[in-house]
Amino acid sequence: MSRLSFTEFATGQRFTSHRRTLTETDHQLFMMLVGDWSPIHADAEFARLHGQGKRIVHGGLGIALTLGLQTSALDFADPLLGALGLTDWTFKVPLFIDDTVYVEVEILDKRITSSGNKYILRRKLRLLKTDGALCQEGIASALLALPAGASQ
Repeated sequence: MSRLSFTEFATGQRFTSHRRTLTETDHQLFMMLVGDWSPIHADAEFARLHGQGKRIVHGGLGIALTLGLQTSALDFADPLLGALGLTDWTFKVPLFIDDTVYVEVEILDKRITSSGNKYILRRKLRLLKTDGALCQEGIASALLALPAGASQ
């Protein structure tokens, strides 16, 4: 894992998380948490007949996994003040129980805010299967405390 501060972030840097295998328990707990029991996720027979041949794991679980797994690739040395949002998020291929996934993080840019004591870091996040298939991707922006004495 890389632990970086404002002055160490550079456009184009890439980091890779550890891997994680999706389980039936993950799938069930997420459905219970969000309350979405759509047949494509919960009904094996429906999914076999109308989908990809088996139940599809929620896309929202993929987003949550991406945000969580990225922390095994990149740790912020500066205090994280908040998430600013996800943009341009797309779903490329479905996730299934027993898929093993990992996250690639790419630094897009950083900028000091008008307050002068914070900065915004934008990262491209990609959730991939171990065979290299891109499942989901998008841009995540975060607000961090600017270390004393740091400048562009």
